[in-house]
Amino acid sequence: MAGVPWCDTCERFLSPPTVLTGGKCPACGRRVEPGAARVGARSGSHAIRSDDDPVPLPWHFKLLAGALAVYLGYRAFQGIEWLAGQF
Repeated sequence: MAGVPWCDTCERFLSPPTVLTGGKCPACGRRVEPGAARVGARSGSHAIRSDDDPVPLPWHFKLLAGALAVYLGYRAFQGIEWLAGQF
């Protein structure tokens, strides 16, 4: 996966066709460095995320997975109880 051009001055990503010749930003004219996608670009943090770093799961996904596990456990209990009642 190729790097994405990033302008530190403008704090924004640039699409490769918009970068001027010589690797300059079209808005401010400063040289841009291609790099990996950056985390927290809006807040001013310029930490680079490597492809090896795991992506954190959002809290609402964890909540949904927990609720699904509880529901399926309850339904499994009902199924076992129903099977026990058949004999």
